[in-house]
Amino acid sequence: MTATRLFALIALTSIGLFAGQITMKNGDRFTGSVVKLDGQNLVLKSDYAGLISVPWDAVVSISSSEPLSITLQDGQLLVGQVSTSETKFVIETKSAGTLSAAKDAVKMVRSQAEQAEADRYLNPRIVDLWAGFLDFGYSAARGNSSTNNLAVSANAARATTRDSIGVHFTSLHASNKVAGKSVLSANAMRGGVNYNLNLRPRLFAFGSVDLEFDEFQNLDLRFVPAGGLGFHAVKSERTAFDLFGGAALNREFFSNGLKRTSGEVLVGDDLVYKLSSITSLHQRLTFYPNLSRPGEYRTNFDLSAATTLKKWLAWQLSASDRFLSDPFPGRKRNDVVFTTGFRVTFAK
Repeated sequence: MTATRLFALIALTSIGLFAGQITMKNGDRFTGSVVKLDGQNLVLKSDYAGLISVPWDAVVSISSSEPLSITLQDGQLLVGQVSTSETKFVIETKSAGTLSAAKDAVKMVRSQAEQAEADRYLNPRIVDLWAGFLDFGYSAARGNSSTNNLAVSANAARATTRDSIGVHFTSLHASNKVAGKSVLSANAMRGGVNYNLNLRPRLFAFGSVDLEFDEFQNLDLRFVPAGGLGFHAVKSERTAFDLFGGAALNREFFSNGLKRTSGEVLVGDDLVYKLSSITSLHQRLTFYPNLSRPGEYRTNFDLSAATTLKKWLAWQLSASDRFLSDPFPGRKRNDVVFTTGFRVTFAK
């Protein structure tokens, strides 16, 4: 036997020794690294076939030369190399020696990498898990007219299995030059922070604070703390649809010295939908009936679509509508803004 053939045989043997293997009830065997028990399916990563998902109830045995994290139905976590003995799983742990558990007692199986990611979501640092985007749109015209329009939006969110934090900001600035004089035509800023706490798999409580400034509404500041309950009506890989309701306090300060304080009810929905693998849609509507001045109300409506160009870059199109039934005297009820431009995404 030549040295080349001997080396190849040793390499193939090593692959067989260090790879994991699962055996099915029908006798089929799959070789690779065990990734996780995902709901009703066990996921295995094969060097040649990629990720393989098989029904957990059809698995007869598991063997792994690499440590796996086994979570039992009672919450106990065992870490070690796994093999099977009849209908039991045998885990060779470093701290407690060799332990066994019935297959029915196994709740979760994870590789060390999957377990580390799961732990990261359960007990993250405040600086971990942030993801978001920065939208930037700019347009200009020169010649018979001179105009400049700048729109900037930023959104960041940190979601764990227990709660989520969101921060958002939008700025719009537009000007026109007429007879050599620059005239401002739009100047508005909106922002806020919100916190959601999962009470049950589909029920959550929320608290938020929103701030708003709009020079052409004569609005120096709108300060709105709010809170209530929400329901995850749809929660799938492609669609997330939430319904929510609660109460808010609306403090408004106008440029002429007028100040208004109102108690409000709030009801609304939030939809995130993946139109395709690269295009997603986000819609949010909140309706605020006024309790202090019955018959008055306001609505916030936001709609955006983004198409991924690269992993970190997308093209976005956004529409925003703010309706106030009782605006500052002489001002219109609606402010509608359309913007388009690049979106830079980030994740930590």
